[in-house]
Amino acid sequence: MSDVILMRLRHALGESAIELDREGRPRVTPDSSEGVAQVCGLAHEQGWRVRIEGHGSWMPPDAPCDVALSTRGLSRIVDVAPSDLVATVEAGVEIGLLQRELAALGAWLALDPPGRPERSIGSVVATGTAGPLRYGFGPVRDHILGGTIVTGDGRVIKAGGHVVKNVAGYDLTKLQVGGFGAFGVVTQLHLRLRATPAARATLVTRGDRDVLTHAARTLVEQGLGASAVELFSPTLAGDAEWVLALELTGTEPGVADEIERASKGESLLWSRLPPDRAAAFWSATTRAGAGGEISFRLGVFADGMDEMLDLLAEHLDTDLVAAGPAAGLLRWSGTAGVEKLRRVRHLAAEREIPLTLERAPWPLRHAFGHYGAYREGVGTLVSKLRSTFDPDPTFAVALEGAEHE
Repeated sequence: MSDVILMRLRHALGESAIELDREGRPRVTPDSSEGVAQVCGLAHEQGWRVRIEGHGSWMPPDAPCDVALSTRGLSRIVDVAPSDLVATVEAGVEIGLLQRELAALGAWLALDPPGRPERSIGSVVATGTAGPLRYGFGPVRDHILGGTIVTGDGRVIKAGGHVVKNVAGYDLTKLQVGGFGAFGVVTQLHLRLRATPAARATLVTRGDRDVLTHAARTLVEQGLGASAVELFSPTLAGDAEWVLALELTGTEPGVADEIERASKGESLLWSRLPPDRAAAFWSATTRAGAGGEISFRLGVFADGMDEMLDLLAEHLDTDLVAAGPAAGLLRWSGTAGVEKLRRVRHLAAEREIPLTLERAPWPLRHAFGHYGAYREGVGTLVSKLRSTFDPDPTFAVALEGAEHE
């Protein structure tokens, strides 16, 4: 069958867009939305399974498939309009490269997802993985104005707009955020930017975990204007104790006022990191957040954070944990079997807390699923959405896991 697939793909895309992976499976690297649509349309017609791959630095490219579809060829920063604070980029652009290019123009994409800077922007959108800056600037979907999506049967859909005020079709774009590629391949994105802040400051304090989570909630209740309020486990922070970190951005006077406000809060000893150490701290914690072979996130209300941290300590561990005590998101990374993970998901569901599997080897993704149905009826809704955008389906994605199949 692979010879037939190769022949059809070569005819459609040409020899240069196709290679064989280590298992002898065709990997195609289209350089346009139309090329991606050709691959998806052909796969749908022939009944082939397609695995979507980015740069392979976050999700392992290991799902069983007939064809691997790489977004590496979609690597162009199409347009940046600093005055409008909008950029149009292709899905294969590395987030680290994008941030450097924007910085040179005085602009900034306020996203700091876990993982390495080689992660593609398409990977960040598909998995919905936001970092500490989600506290001040919102989750991934808040940074997406629109984009181009290719469905499983080869349709090209352009949704949303190029400017901040144009939000027509925005809901369709939001569907792709955290959809793990089950509802289409994102090929191009229109991003909402911000001006590079005039001043940035990082404050850190150390201590007992529960004392720090309480301090974080108190600071927020008092109206602290922070861009990030994040709690890190000792192992993740490379420290002997739990670490609470604040990032403050804005004008010089505004940042100075917030530093003073934070210092007057709880009886904690805050340290301001020099700019080079601050950059190294956030970079190290961002990379360490992907230190285990598995990562998942929990959507936790602030007042339930301590309980969920205790639950993780009892049933898994808290070695590589980052949490927004005031923003309601907890991310765990490590190694665990599927039964332990199911137990944690079940306990979280009892508390109306969704657990989303962000990354894992395929056998575990297939058995456990990215979403799981923590509420009755969710599985039916997801299935209907998927059948609309990926009939049959074509894409090799495990949303609910084998126990729901």
